[in-house]
Amino acid sequence: MIRIVKMTFKKSEVQNFLNIFEASKQKIRHFEGCEYLELLHDRQDERVFFTYSFWRDQSYLDAYRQSELFQEVWTQTKALFDAKPEAWSTDRKHELK
Repeated sequence: MIRIVKMTFKKSEVQNFLNIFEASKQKIRHFEGCEYLELLHDRQDERVFFTYSFWRDQSYLDAYRQSELFQEVWTQTKALFDAKPEAWSTDRKHELK
């Protein structure tokens, strides 16, 4: 399962978000069931970021979202938003390399 989360930050809070991500990215990536984690940055709007993560299945993502780690990171992160975040859980249909 692939999880995509779009986050728009206040311009003055972008660096604070990057600091939070840097401090927590290894913990998130090594959380049980997380198989891949990537941070993407919009080329048009410097305030917009996306997390792109692969989870073994929905139950692992749910466990992460109920974890102390998620609560800590999300509490810090959501205080920096300039718009409501958007999230999608998707399944890969095709992969071409």
